[in-house]
Amino acid sequence: MQNFGDDDEAILYYAQETTAKGWTRDLLTSAISMQMHLRKNEPIDNNFALTLPAAQAQLADEVFRSNYNLGFLGVRNPILETELEARLVNKVKQFLLELGRGFTYIGNQHELEYNGKVSRVDMLFYHRGLRCLVAFDLKIGEFKPEYAGKMNYYLSLLDRLERQDDENRSIGIILCAEKDKVEVELALEDMGKPIGVADYQLIIPQEELKRVVADEVEAFGKELPYRTELPLLDSEHSTDQE
Repeated sequence: MQNFGDDDEAILYYAQETTAKGWTRDLLTSAISMQMHLRKNEPIDNNFALTLPAAQAQLADEVFRSNYNLGFLGVRNPILETELEARLVNKVKQFLLELGRGFTYIGNQHELEYNGKVSRVDMLFYHRGLRCLVAFDLKIGEFKPEYAGKMNYYLSLLDRLERQDDENRSIGIILCAEKDKVEVELALEDMGKPIGVADYQLIIPQEELKRVVADEVEAFGKELPYRTELPLLDSEHSTDQE
């Protein structure tokens, strides 16, 4: 474990986080290895200043972080987005602690039906201080610009279907394994809804997770052509099938 020496600020940070969030030894070790005390004041990549009133934008910047520690999930093998969601739902109390004060959990795969079509938000919360719905979209890979467009659509549906008259505009957070700040900035530049992009840390390194998942996807893809190896039906049987 890293030795902080006389760095009282770092020691205080980890002590406060451990007390407030109930970090286990493994989670604390993970947080220290990621040097999270150096990232605690990083602004989240978002367009809040352009899409929210000044006071709410400032509060949103304080509420949401640039990085979340999901080490409490105990992930040591590659997972799919559905499993990541399931683990967060199973440990939603720990996730709420990681998000910070003021969040209330509403549900996962929250259905939004409009114009004959159904969309589903991965995880939906409400924040008392911001007085708005907060949608989380979970991704196991790196951020892609098209994720912003999808979130913008979800927020339009939430504002149209579920936002109350006394509530503020819904906010969306895209939670990815990693992000490129320049790509995020360009993707959010002309978005009309308040959207933030944050990354997360798991117990296992992100690069290892990506590599193993990529290998699994590639292996699965190679198994698909097995259908072509089946004997062809004769013409009589083919006609019967038509």
